[in-house]
Amino acid sequence: MAKSIIGLDGPSDRRSFLKKGIVAGAVGAGIAMLPGASSILAHAKERDRTPLSKGDEALLRFAAAAELLETDFWLQYNELGGIQDREVHGGSGNKQYTAKLVKLDEDFPTYIHDNTDDEISHETFLNAYLDANGGQAVNLDQFRTLHGSKATGASRKLRLTNLTELTLDTSWWTRYRDARHNPDLDPNFQFSQAVKSLSQGKFTAIPRTDDDLQPADHLQAIANTAAFHMATIEQGGNSLYPSMAQRASSVEVLRILISIGPTETMHFQTWSDVCGAAVSDPLAPLTDPTNGLHFPNLDDRDNNRFLPPLIMPEPCPFLSTDLPACSVIRPTATDGVAMGVVNFLTSMGLFAGQSQDFFDFITNLANEADAAEREC
Repeated sequence: MAKSIIGLDGPSDRRSFLKKGIVAGAVGAGIAMLPGASSILAHAKERDRTPLSKGDEALLRFAAAAELLETDFWLQYNELGGIQDREVHGGSGNKQYTAKLVKLDEDFPTYIHDNTDDEISHETFLNAYLDANGGQAVNLDQFRTLHGSKATGASRKLRLTNLTELTLDTSWWTRYRDARHNPDLDPNFQFSQAVKSLSQGKFTAIPRTDDDLQPADHLQAIANTAAFHMATIEQGGNSLYPSMAQRASSVEVLRILISIGPTETMHFQTWSDVCGAAVSDPLAPLTDPTNGLHFPNLDDRDNNRFLPPLIMPEPCPFLSTDLPACSVIRPTATDGVAMGVVNFLTSMGLFAGQSQDFFDFITNLANEADAAEREC
């Protein structure tokens, strides 16, 4: 589908089983939902509502802030490498960057567009729900101060997030393939990095200027970094929602959290599958000649916990080592989860250049969410 839209050739790969259900209806599906924000508000106001508890409001406000931040960087990806819809997303696309993304998966641009629309719908819904139920919606516009890409195709709008100085923890790769350890039960266990280089420097996931469009291996390394960043981010959301849901008091707030959460899991599995191409034949191994960033060929490893096709969570200890292993999301421990997300995103470099006021605001939201207690 993506090839017919963007006019680029890409390899067919072993991951086609994911594409059949995800690609259908991708373009514009999320966009069609956006005008519904006003109807959500009207519908909620027509019903008898129980005011949100302080804790439930805090959980939804932190979720809304997280989705606003996600929307910000997904829009940056879409401007350069997604299906183009300038009226909604801005940007006009970058053919060279998109061509490198397509080497990882021919439907990469469609997936970006689809993921972007999902995040827009999440933050729109959550803020509308907060407003409709006596809560305070989250607005981060005052913090849109960062400069993004100046490469061909970028809108050059001011941003909330920085995609050009990323340091990625790719230990989730082995965490989800490990049948013996669960971070909820083994918080001090060190899972191996899939791409060690990404954890040891600062790398861009988008072309910063047109100078980044060459040499070819440099631009491919940027595309590979984007794929791993996407998976790394979405595995965070994969854990965040079930972790916060355990603190919800209202059944409806619980429903919201456990309904949005699985979409983050769908994103995670998609991107974990796509980024596997960056560490497999024929693209791997690859070394960026400008900075030494190295993507190994994990298909060559004897340790099958590294193999790219293993994208389903391996059963592992859950709740107690006395119980049988179970395939689950991990971690889902709830204590300090919101502040953990802030620290995770900060250490990644996603907020490089942001003001102290921004960090104070996000930290306050996280502390309030972590203070929420389930009221029965």
